[in-house]
Amino acid sequence: MIVETHDLWKTYGHFDAVQAVSIAVPEGSIFALIGASGAGKTTLIKLIMNILTPTRGSASILGVDSRAIGPQVLQNIGYVSENQELPARLRVRDCFDYLRPYYPRWDRQLEGALRAQLRLPGERRIRHLSHGMRLKMALACALSFRPRLLVLDEPFSGLDALVRDEVAAGFLQQAAGLTVLISSHELAEIERIATHVAFLNAGQLLFQGTLDALREHGRALGASASAGDSPQGSLRPIFVSMARAARSGAG
Repeated sequence: MIVETHDLWKTYGHFDAVQAVSIAVPEGSIFALIGASGAGKTTLIKLIMNILTPTRGSASILGVDSRAIGPQVLQNIGYVSENQELPARLRVRDCFDYLRPYYPRWDRQLEGALRAQLRLPGERRIRHLSHGMRLKMALACALSFRPRLLVLDEPFSGLDALVRDEVAAGFLQQAAGLTVLISSHELAEIERIATHVAFLNAGQLLFQGTLDALREHGRALGASASAGDSPQGSLRPIFVSMARAARSGAG
């Protein structure tokens, strides 16, 4: 497995942001963390990436304990978050020039293809880019060094439909042989691209498995996610049913 967590917890005072979460991300999968805002998706990703330290439990990434990942491991991980920070004073082309020497496998041909596909303006300063354009640039940077794992934390948040399609197309076109761990609450986009899903609700893991297994689980709960449902919400009834079942169990 490319990413694994075992009984992972993150507690703030009396609040459990992540509770006993164990997931396994297969190599070559597009593994989606799904849940409402505040469900624990971003916290879980930050624990996996060693941005946060777990209260208890463990996580491994590319076979290394997350608390021990260093530069050699990070050269194999692309990371893009909703609030990605980029050097605002640099021009787009200068930022790519700055990053290339740090990654031995940086692919100049792929970089050029991505910059053209995503229409990144080389002479414009990053401070003058829109939110969507900054996200596309972060994605191009993360893909250009051909990582083994691409981590995307809420990449579609705040984007209009056209930009979401461009972002999705940008990494799907390069996804062959790449493992993707993505968090999102945009169900329509996730259903279109994911091979595996983990559903978080109030910090708890309610389901993980393939999309087909999720639909089977939904039928067992009496929820519908048939091909004839609206593309905007075909998974939604399943997640609603699971959340309600979890609340009933807790009650």
